[in-house]
Amino acid sequence: MLHPNPVPTPLLRHSLLEEKGIELAIKRLDLVNSGVTGNKFFKLKYNLEKAKNEGKNRILTFGGAFSNHIYATAEAAKAENLASIGIIRGERTEPLNSTLAHAEELGMELYYIDRNEYRNKTDPEFLATLQDKFGDFYLIPEGGTNDLAIKGTQEILDSEDYQFTHICSSIGTGGTFAGLYASLSEHQKLLGFSSLKGEFIHKEIADLIEKNNLESQGSYEIFTNYHFGGYAKHKQELIDFTWWFYENFEVILDPIYTAKMAFGIWDLVNKGYFPKDSKILMIHSGGLQGNIGFTERTGIELPIPSK
Repeated sequence: MLHPNPVPTPLLRHSLLEEKGIELAIKRLDLVNSGVTGNKFFKLKYNLEKAKNEGKNRILTFGGAFSNHIYATAEAAKAENLASIGIIRGERTEPLNSTLAHAEELGMELYYIDRNEYRNKTDPEFLATLQDKFGDFYLIPEGGTNDLAIKGTQEILDSEDYQFTHICSSIGTGGTFAGLYASLSEHQKLLGFSSLKGEFIHKEIADLIEKNNLESQGSYEIFTNYHFGGYAKHKQELIDFTWWFYENFEVILDPIYTAKMAFGIWDLVNKGYFPKDSKILMIHSGGLQGNIGFTERTGIELPIPSK
């Protein structure tokens, strides 16, 4: 099974936080493992364990050309001596971007399908055709969210984190948010910052909680006004904030998930959302490999982690 490194949770120090009388700390899941970082570590660990217990020697999953999930699955499969197959939305374009090139270097077999066919990624008949093509495999859904992923993300918070009154998380497919919700203490509130445009995320999260029979001692609230145009969209204000955050706290964020969450938290602090003496924990869910791909795609430079 994948093994974690100790995860630091430093306090962020800034005059605004002192003025408001609150504490803000960041749980650095981007440092949880040298290869499989962030929330993907927790989403994948029990899935890979089940694959091995079932005698499966290859993993198959889905993702876009810049997918953190594809990148992490390739890393995790390599670490666990499993073959991996990535079903990629779109056509192969040479040279490969940094995400897909790295996945291929790790041994992941990349198979490209058009966007219409990609919509069938959960259809049993389509999955059967993939079984015919690739042989027996263990299926992990796009984004990695399933019951075992949620089991893993319930382990993100530890006993030291119960001192916090507010837990903050990005939302994509919802697996991390659901796991965090199930592990809250009664005095804690989970704040979710959706990276996707639209109010549908409220129902998706509610359905995910119901489907997995999750119960919580705490409560949650979802913010849908910090998406900056939608998934993988950005505005200059977000880029400027990403650099400001790095220059002030020496923490790198990504513009797809964590920068949008951090921007939202900072905005709420400014607006007085958090009561005095609040203790806020920001979950850094990783995804920093995507900063290189973001620059490749847009030409906009971002902080990137050192090797």
